[in-house]
Amino acid sequence: MKKIFHLKTCDTCRRIIKSLPNIEGFTLQDIKSQPITVEDIEEMHRLAGSYEALFSRKATLYKERGMKDMTFTEADYKGFILEHYTFLSRPVIVDGENIFVGNSPKVVQAAIDHLS
Repeated sequence: MKKIFHLKTCDTCRRIIKSLPNIEGFTLQDIKSQPITVEDIEEMHRLAGSYEALFSRKATLYKERGMKDMTFTEADYKGFILEHYTFLSRPVIVDGENIFVGNSPKVVQAAIDHLS
């Protein structure tokens, strides 16, 4: 799979995608208009090693629901991500057996280095 899961309205996602080299063969999936499938999330889980690694604690819903002090299982994280796109840490860049999750400078640089 060569895919970038992103939010089309997110300035950070747009900036990161613009900075990525050699992404001509990638599919861009706007997770708001084209929700993540069970197959997508399971493949991301296989590559990332956990659903928690894919989960965004920066999501507005995370704060609104007061989830900070709660404890969750891997099944919970998977369910949250499938329930609402905002719970996926974005962007997620999948290139075959390689995955890059989120927008930290370290992750973005690793993706750029990998794709160069």
